Amino acid sequence: MNKTISAQDLQIDLRGANEAALFKWLVASFLMGKRIQGAIAANAYKVVVEQHQRDTPQKLAHCTHRQLVVMLGQAHYVRYDETTASRLLALASKLNNEYAGKVSNIVEASADRQAFEKRLSEFEGIGPKTIEIFMREAAALLF
Repeated sequence: MNKTISAQDLQIDLRGANEAALFKWLVASFLMGKRIQGAIAANAYKVVVEQHQRDTPQKLAHCTHRQLVVMLGQAHYVRYDETTASRLLALASKLNNEYAGKVSNIVEASADRQAFEKRLSEFEGIGPKTIEIFMREAAALLF
């Protein structure tokens, strides 16, 4: 049985819906939204965000595809490492270009939860599973 990994398990404090925590939880949700073991996804989050300090969309966007593939490999997140690296870069880029690098700006641009989820789904690689994981903990704080 797969244990549900929470933001708290990853030491992400979502109280007050602060921007840094929202971004970290989005990246963690993104990694866990793929068909990969939760523990490996959680480890990938720790390698990318904590160990390599890619904890903002700006810092993530300044990674090369190769650097991200190596980080994901370090975490044994190897099955989807190439596409995940590309999509993480696309996520950071879209967040920076369209929402000034802030998850909270996606919220502000959305009339309601449904509109927010639709905007999230417009990011490459974010599907229903990633949205479900993210919203499980963020919805109550955002809407």
